[in-house]
Amino acid sequence: MEPDIRPPDWPRPPDCLPHHLLHLPPEGARIMVAGLVLVRQRPGTAKGVIFLTLEDEFGVANIIVWQKIYQRFRRAVIAGRLLRVTGRVQRQSGVAHVIAEHVEDISDMLDALVHLHEQTRAADGP
Repeated sequence: MEPDIRPPDWPRPPDCLPHHLLHLPPEGARIMVAGLVLVRQRPGTAKGVIFLTLEDEFGVANIIVWQKIYQRFRRAVIAGRLLRVTGRVQRQSGVAHVIAEHVEDISDMLDALVHLHEQTRAADGP
């Protein structure tokens, strides 16, 4: 008999579209995605636009944060490890992007994941 090595279900941000399904909503649809921040880019030639790459368990999502939105959600965009982004789907050259309208730092969910992991390890014994 093989041991059950499946990881426990991790706390999933509610109402968020998994990244591998970004091709489903129509152009301009308002959606919500969440994920770990992999990359933050602010090219000097982009006139204040910030590009984020978020990763969930299914893939990555490209987020575009215009300067006005960045100023409003600056702390989350700069410091967040886990973000939930509400925005509109835009497709260009076969690639889906999310144009951010609201950015929320939900990094505290990572702490819940660590706590869940510690409980699982404690239940498994020494």
